[in-house]
Amino acid sequence: MDKSGRKRVLLKVGTNTLTKESNFISRGKIEDIGRQISELSDRYEFIIVSSGAIAVAKQFVNLESNRKDINVKQALAAIGQPHLMRIFQENFRELGLLTSQCLLTYSDFKREKSKQNIISTINILLANNYIPIINENDTIATDEIQFGDNDKLAALTASILDVDLVIFASNTNGIYTKNSIENSKNETIKDVKDISKLQEEISDIKSSHGSGGMQSKIDAATILQNNNIETWLVNGLEDNFILNTMNNKSDFTKISKI
Repeated sequence: MDKSGRKRVLLKVGTNTLTKESNFISRGKIEDIGRQISELSDRYEFIIVSSGAIAVAKQFVNLESNRKDINVKQALAAIGQPHLMRIFQENFRELGLLTSQCLLTYSDFKREKSKQNIISTINILLANNYIPIINENDTIATDEIQFGDNDKLAALTASILDVDLVIFASNTNGIYTKNSIENSKNETIKDVKDISKLQEEISDIKSSHGSGGMQSKIDAATILQNNNIETWLVNGLEDNFILNTMNNKSDFTKISKI
């Protein structure tokens, strides 16, 4: 919570949300996110952790070599990251929102001096009404590309920044019970206190474009609960998904603080 009493929210959006399950980054979805942040700006300040750099690059280039090669993916990230930030900047600027880019690696969280630099920098940005848009620095680190679609990065970032709430936007209305998935009814688990019980329910299915899945979000939510931070798992494909969730107009999974 900042000095004005606004709650601090970290919003994590993955590639699947930003593309709206297509092969292209959706400017409409980024505008949808910005419009909601603008509407909520008197009560909340936002930090965004965003994937999508590789997906943007694929709209512009067709690199030779094996697309699965990690160095090709790093090159795609280097090409796509400035385009991704440009799309955020253009859409947010039209809404009167200021943006800033922060590229981090997991090793930054292992060094105390680096952690303090992250905290100081992001707090200064927020104090001056700049929305930090964070991604992993994929050109020098491969953790997100290989393992987690920025879910863990979001959790680690929130844990050092006094965040009140983390929202993971994916392509489902939170976590469904395994039984309902098997019966094609998709019943959302709405309130979770004991996060360990979710392991019995989650599916191994991953999103079509992102590298994460529900398991990586549960792992991230475990980090957050251990740091006394509430987590929401929401359907980011819906328009107004933040507002609808806050107003209980959509089903979502809430993982409570300890």
